[in-house]
Amino acid sequence: MHKNTSVSAGSGVSAEKTVFPVLFALSFSHMMNDTLQSLIPSIYPLVKETFKLSFAQVGLITLTFQLTASLLQPLVGLYTDKYPKPYSLAIGMGFTLIGLVVLSMAPNFGTILLAVGLIGMGSSVFHPEASRIAHMASGGRHGMAQSLFQVGGNAGSSMGPLLAAMIIVPFGQSSVIWFSLAALLAIIVLSRVGQWYKNNLYRAPAQKKKTYDHALGHRLSRTQVIWSIVVLLFLIFSKYIYMSSLTSYYTFYLMDKFDVSVQASQVYLFVFLFAIAAGTFFGGPLGDRFGRKYVIWFSILGIAPFTLILPYVNLFWTGTLTVLIGLILSSAFSAILVYAQELIPGKVGMVSGLFFGFAFGIAGIGSAVLGDIADATSIEYVFKMCSFLPLLGLLTVFLPSEKRKRVDV
Repeated sequence: MHKNTSVSAGSGVSAEKTVFPVLFALSFSHMMNDTLQSLIPSIYPLVKETFKLSFAQVGLITLTFQLTASLLQPLVGLYTDKYPKPYSLAIGMGFTLIGLVVLSMAPNFGTILLAVGLIGMGSSVFHPEASRIAHMASGGRHGMAQSLFQVGGNAGSSMGPLLAAMIIVPFGQSSVIWFSLAALLAIIVLSRVGQWYKNNLYRAPAQKKKTYDHALGHRLSRTQVIWSIVVLLFLIFSKYIYMSSLTSYYTFYLMDKFDVSVQASQVYLFVFLFAIAAGTFFGGPLGDRFGRKYVIWFSILGIAPFTLILPYVNLFWTGTLTVLIGLILSSAFSAILVYAQELIPGKVGMVSGLFFGFAFGIAGIGSAVLGDIADATSIEYVFKMCSFLPLLGLLTVFLPSEKRKRVDV
């Protein structure tokens, strides 16, 4: 990976091009990372039966993973904003590799928690720093870069259930160790990305000089910025609690309500997650073109009619509606993240860590709480209750309008 840049003489402003090889490498690595992470909820039916777990314990597995994947992210982002660590991505993937090996041999519930905690630690290092590098390699097309980065992750998330249905369900828990090869491949790719990062650290201050003065946050008061960040976090809360209900309990919902098999339920989960991957890319470019606030409006509030009727339809329409929900909802995160980065210019790593961390953490807490509710009531009741969450998208009205004029880069 080589430098791909030019600098306009006399102006002192960099005119960098989008470095697509780096963005594709990050997207590929994100796909590997999230494929491995998605194995965790994909094997829930297997470990629930093997270790005789309750829904509350299943939720605790998600909570452990999500908390370790979230608590460190803002700290990692804040630290690397000041002290870049080019090879931290490869090191983070090393934690994921160790976690997979432990998970494949876990003899009890406690060891499973240790394994998913290690995988979560790898994620906490990967996401803020990878998002920061994507921002550096974007050439000013920040929404597109974040969407390309995100589409890899969501594609990986969709593959986990399918791979689990094909490999882990038939061959058992020990087959998880074969996925460590994907972690090794990602470590190799991320080492190359780290080398490019090390050679192109000048890109961050160059972009700051040109772009940050035009950032949304510089047109707002401190109170407006704080309020906008709070609103965005509420929108993340809505999106990821609802997502958690599907990623953690969709298979159980289908088996309980429609009496489908474990493998069939994994295929339905794959289709839903694949819809998320397919819809992810559009949020960033559409935000670049039309404004991120409009994308946020559409992606969260737009799914409310579908989520409200989902608990009352048959199997065919359940599958159809979850595909529509995945396609629309998936565009939200890239738009929210870049909007937040424009609110707090110069803190890309910290903002990325905060939002990735909050998303992971709230999803973990939500999964644990929803598991307790499912034990006390039913899975179907959980889906009815969560169907109202997208209505929080109405809070988007409180976000300040964006500057329509864009800076050419």
